[in-house]
Amino acid sequence: MNENKESNIRVRFAPSPTGGLHLGGVRTVLYNYLFAKKHNGTFILRIEDTDQSRFVAGAEDYIYNCLKWCGIEPDESPEKPGSYGPYRQSERKAMYRKYAEQLIENGQAYYAFDTTEDLEKMRSENKTEDNPSPQYDARIRMKMQNSLALTNEVVQQYLQEGKPYVIRIKMPENEIISFNDMIHHEVSFESNLVDDKVLLKADGMPTYHLAVVVDDYLMKISHAFRGEEWLSSAPVHILLWKYLFGLENMPQWAHLPLILGPNGKLSKRDGAKYGFPVYAMNWTDPRSEEFTEGFKEKGFLPEAFINLLAMLGWNGGTEQELFSMEELIAEFSIERVHKSGAKFDYEKAKWFNHEWIKKSTTEALYPLVKNLFETKNVNTQTENYFKTVIGLVKERCTLISDFYEQSVYFFEAPQTLDVEAVRPKWNENKQSFFEILCNQLAELKSWDVIEIENCFKNLATEKSIKPGELQLPMRIMLVGGKFGPAVFEIAHLIGKEETLNRIQSALTKINN
Repeated sequence: MNENKESNIRVRFAPSPTGGLHLGGVRTVLYNYLFAKKHNGTFILRIEDTDQSRFVAGAEDYIYNCLKWCGIEPDESPEKPGSYGPYRQSERKAMYRKYAEQLIENGQAYYAFDTTEDLEKMRSENKTEDNPSPQYDARIRMKMQNSLALTNEVVQQYLQEGKPYVIRIKMPENEIISFNDMIHHEVSFESNLVDDKVLLKADGMPTYHLAVVVDDYLMKISHAFRGEEWLSSAPVHILLWKYLFGLENMPQWAHLPLILGPNGKLSKRDGAKYGFPVYAMNWTDPRSEEFTEGFKEKGFLPEAFINLLAMLGWNGGTEQELFSMEELIAEFSIERVHKSGAKFDYEKAKWFNHEWIKKSTTEALYPLVKNLFETKNVNTQTENYFKTVIGLVKERCTLISDFYEQSVYFFEAPQTLDVEAVRPKWNENKQSFFEILCNQLAELKSWDVIEIENCFKNLATEKSIKPGELQLPMRIMLVGGKFGPAVFEIAHLIGKEETLNRIQSALTKINN
């Protein structure tokens, strides 16, 4: 299909509602979305809930919330139906059987009546050192309870009796199955190495293999982007396209590179072990109460999260690293997606967030930081005052959570002071300086930054002390530690009375 037929571009993200949304999944969403928007196409969210045994309550709403936070709005979805619904596979159940039956009629699939015990026995009897996990394939199928090995009379009897069965694809023998991938280019498989996958389960629900092909056809999907882990399933899907709808109708595929952690494919365990999030948002599994931290709650901005994901496996061909969503849409190209896996670097992820916090306006940061302070029960005073504080400290913040430590002293006196950083170079001359400074600051008619700084520096000159030797003690008196913006800005903002109180209180602590 021609990538340049822009009006016909239809792509989809089809997650299973089985748990939290891994950053690899969000990247798949993002690349689909960017491609669709770049070509004035349609981005579809389809919920693949055919495996009811793995369905998790709340997971579908979680997916919607994640996409909303990321700023990704589907054009068609269960919440925003278009002309190709339903958009949940469980609501499309009736349409899959006829395609499975069509494959049986054409000799391309078969009924399999094997019980769990039959399958376990098959694996046990055929297990060898060279083949530790025997597959249900051409070498095995004629020894099993299926419509290829049984007589037609027995098969009809089983069907009439309602004996449980699945429908399996009949993989051809000694064939090379090939297709062109937009990232990996020509990809080929030996049919003998692929097992006879189940297409329709005993409960009448399709497996992913049948459902994804049928749904992509009926929804007129033009391009299918999915993770590289699905590459091994491609031969089954190619055959299903060939048998049911013709290869000329098959979407163009792109199998995206894996996101790698410290030891192979990035996993939830990596996050727990190394202390970084791997899900877009917090997720608590209702079945086990297991909690997994998300990027949102860790303190990432959605712009930074999207930006860092885009760069995990793609680049725009220049040195530019910071991209807005609009810039990503304009620049995105599947041809620039890498073939090899992209290693996730949490320090680099934090760099992206730091840069986006610096780029963000105080208006945009205000509700996020205000919410943080409300959870800490800190009185943030007026909105204008709070926004001024945010503007002063944002360049020092890597995560939204950093705003608390970097600015709480603007609202309340520090509970502890790093007096040990002051004492080694403390002397009577410095003690005298700050005592006099308090008196002079108290007399200032105008409490502005320039007046405070002039008062400070003039007195330092009189006392023959370098201002730099005095600014650190004053910072610790006002802030509690060796951090924060310009010390005279801090004094100006917290006010005369509070500044004098903090200096006098600190002098007592230093001398004790």
